[in-house]
Amino acid sequence: MADQEPRFATLAVHGGQTADPATKSRAVPIYQTSSYVFDDADHAARLFALKEFGNIYTRIMNPTTDVLEKRIAALEGGAAALATASGQAAETLTITTLAKAGEEIVSTTSLYGRYYPLAAKYFSNGASGLVTFGIRGGYEAGRALINQLKLFSLLANIGDAKSLVIHPAPTTHQQLTAEEQSSTGVSPDLVRLSVGIEDVRDIIADLEQGLRLTASAGAGK
Repeated sequence: MADQEPRFATLAVHGGQTADPATKSRAVPIYQTSSYVFDDADHAARLFALKEFGNIYTRIMNPTTDVLEKRIAALEGGAAALATASGQAAETLTITTLAKAGEEIVSTTSLYGRYYPLAAKYFSNGASGLVTFGIRGGYEAGRALINQLKLFSLLANIGDAKSLVIHPAPTTHQQLTAEEQSSTGVSPDLVRLSVGIEDVRDIIADLEQGLRLTASAGAGK
């Protein structure tokens, strides 16, 4: 994963987004606000002067919409994208940006209603499946693998559109004794994967690089 760009299906799930820095939410937070607080007078002045990037009004930009715009740009191979409330608004912004008074616009009857065609990906090829395995090197190797994965998110739930991973022994089952963990099928080396709907090649590549780095570091030896 570190050596290649994510493929289309992976970008459709992850593009433009990282975990929320304030709450660590994995899903994109919905920001239902019309405006934003400025740190001080100088901060407000810098934002309005376009000397610093940041939020002013939701009608200009919104962190939730920002993820959508970045994802569309990544899927389309563009430098940036702009989301609008309607197709006609998108057309108007495009025309008024590109054209000047007196110029003509050549269009087609298929212009309206064909924005950002995205491919639908069905749950296939094991997507959203649950996989558990024991890693050579035991407990320490399991912890090390978790820290090496890039595409997989370290979360306790399952069945997400994004691929998830967890090491049950020190997390979800840590309050059980060793005997109680064993009775539930949890061993020190157990790693649990919830496979998402990203491109399977990206999923495999991330696992391979994680296992390779864990092995080269000699975890558990």
